[in-house]
Amino acid sequence: MLKPLAAASVLLFVFSVEANARPTHRHHGHRGWCGSYLSKYLGKPDRRLALARSWASEGMNAGGPGIGVVVVWAHHVGIITGQTPDGQWIVHSGNDGGAVRTRARSLARAIAFRRV
Repeated sequence: MLKPLAAASVLLFVFSVEANARPTHRHHGHRGWCGSYLSKYLGKPDRRLALARSWASEGMNAGGPGIGVVVVWAHHVGIITGQTPDGQWIVHSGNDGGAVRTRARSLARAIAFRRV
């Protein structure tokens, strides 16, 4: 009697872990929508751009940050809209803390800068 009960408990545990697994495109508890937001913001209706990393091959290489340049991180994307007096870049993006925000952001881990 104990063995069938133990086996059933293990199966129940395995299936419950699989049911709670999250897709890898989620970041910090939010479904990624920064790419979709930027696509709409820039008037580029391309479903492929919903994935932030896809922006790394869009348009032309900008060679670095600048106003109007799309900045791409591994799991986020936004557009540079300005620079603070102390040199920080101001980025406008969707899904920044779960909202659309414009704020100074570090570009230290950016993987691409694109002119689109």
